[in-house]
Amino acid sequence: MTLPPDALAWLWVPVVLFASLAQTARNTAQRTLTVELGTLPATLVRFLYGLPFAALWLALLYWWPDRPPAVPRFGIAYLGWISLGAFFQIAGTAALLLAMAERNFAVAVTLSKTEVLQVALFASVLLHELPTPLALLAMVVATAGVFMLSLPPRGQLWSPAAWLSRPALYGLACGASFAIASVGYRGAALVLGAETPWLSGAWGVLIAQALQTLGLGAWVAFTSEKGLAPLWPAWRLSLLAGSMGAAASLAWFTAYAMQDAAPVRTLGMVEVVFSYLVSRRLLSESFTRPEKIGMVLVLVGLVLVCLQGV
Repeated sequence: MTLPPDALAWLWVPVVLFASLAQTARNTAQRTLTVELGTLPATLVRFLYGLPFAALWLALLYWWPDRPPAVPRFGIAYLGWISLGAFFQIAGTAALLLAMAERNFAVAVTLSKTEVLQVALFASVLLHELPTPLALLAMVVATAGVFMLSLPPRGQLWSPAAWLSRPALYGLACGASFAIASVGYRGAALVLGAETPWLSGAWGVLIAQALQTLGLGAWVAFTSEKGLAPLWPAWRLSLLAGSMGAAASLAWFTAYAMQDAAPVRTLGMVEVVFSYLVSRRLLSESFTRPEKIGMVLVLVGLVLVCLQGV
């Protein structure tokens, strides 16, 4: 599936939208698994049960064309970028878990939303990818919107102690970790130089999730009282979470092969809108005025980031 260069200027947009939808479905499935299995085992499910789907997609990419594409060369630089992304993806999850373990973590959740701005910072330093003025404006506007949607209670909102607390540091660490993970995956795509973005995404997900399955699987096996045993009875819901997680990751990695990390993660904020709409519909609750303003700001930011290549 060879694409003309002009297609990459816009095709990353539907790819990211699909990734956000699949990620919303995965998160919904993982909520139930978290209650049944615990947080770390439910996180492991995402990688473990997603591996077969990533392998199947990669096999199809080589089997489907009349002339199978060449296998890319995996150098030390590529493995380094992928390992960086895989490690910090788990680290980001761990930081968020530490924040959730605290009594008040609303500030931490809010600060974790600085991920997009941190992606721009780390991508500039590590990949020398400077955002365009329009892209930077989109990031700021969308981040402001997400802040409006996730502001902590009023008692913490105006408390300097809350914003300088340990949970707040966990939130910043979470955003930074996910930002570095995005930059790592983007760097891997640039180094690999696969024939198509689809191949780059498929190889990236397969290798990253294999590393994450081995690392997190070993941690859960040795630190959990029941080890990996609870993962198998919940295989039906785990397959749903794994398949949706793999679909989301494949789309994210493919988008990183098409576009800079910062615009990809900015457009990915549409997941917040999807999740918010789903939760509000399920709870049959109306939107508050700050929430409406936040939704509008997020949508304006997403439109701006899509217009940057026009």
